[in-house]
Amino acid sequence: MRSSLLVFAAEQGEHAAEGLQPLGFGLITFGVLMFLLLVTLAFRSLGTRNRQR
Repeated sequence: MRSSLLVFAAEQGEHAAEGLQPLGFGLITFGVLMFLLLVTLAFRSLGTRNRQR
């Protein structure tokens, strides 16, 4: 039974690798990085907001 589970897991791993093309992976990564850039820019002036003159 154990060897059949290993064969099943290996077959599923092969099919999972075929799912995402390199272009799709790059576009998803680019989108995540742009989102993080926007979050960073949103908090850019937080340190100077409460500065007393």
